[in-house]
Amino acid sequence: MVRKSSKKSARHSRILDVLEINPSIRVNALADELDVSTETVRRDLAELDETGRIKRTYGGAVRTTAFEPALAERLKLHVQERERVARHAVASLADVQSLFIGGGATTLHFARALRSIDHPLTVLTPALNIAIELASNPLIEVMSLPGVVEPKERLVHGAETLKAISQFRTQVAVVGASALDPAGVSEALLSAAQVYAAMIASADRTLVLADQSKFGKRSLQLITGWSPDTTLLADTEPLSPLKDHIESQGGKVVIAEDL
Repeated sequence: MVRKSSKKSARHSRILDVLEINPSIRVNALADELDVSTETVRRDLAELDETGRIKRTYGGAVRTTAFEPALAERLKLHVQERERVARHAVASLADVQSLFIGGGATTLHFARALRSIDHPLTVLTPALNIAIELASNPLIEVMSLPGVVEPKERLVHGAETLKAISQFRTQVAVVGASALDPAGVSEALLSAAQVYAAMIASADRTLVLADQSKFGKRSLQLITGWSPDTTLLADTEPLSPLKDHIESQGGKVVIAEDL
């Protein structure tokens, strides 16, 4: 029995490692990789899904991500890719007059690119650093939303934040993502997820900014599914299973170009 459990534990660890490298791998490919039957792989995936370590998808699975590094650490990662996404996002929103902007590393890059605009814009944000970045441009009217401060992420949350968001309507909600999978956009920090979901509900459309490290993963709470009102702006094209599902739900995938 110990030996059997040990073999299963080793398979589970191997499955998690494979999903980390190739989030879109299918059951048949996993079976070949592990040299076991597809039935064994399906049982393993079911057990990993029950414990929350993966999320089952049609024909396969994605590894879940419950936590992210703190904002200060994330700002050091994928800098060139995020800056390219940020510049493209600013260019694509040239005619927009009002925005919600969520917190996070990619949205901070977006705010730094946005502060050079030369036309009036109203921005509402729960992110303290984003509010400070944008306030340096007198053409940008910035409302820093009220709420309880989360110091590591430098954003506010709570009932007062949600109440304030519900009182406004913007043309676009610009958000980042902890993870992206066929189900939608998910966030690792529960308090932030509630704020971002409220922003999306109070905007005409949503622009999701993400680099390829977020593809094929699932985090703690889903903040939005894919819909005709949702656009993913990324540094590179997602693999077919994710891209195809986004487009099948009416969502759009845009790849950032060098500007």
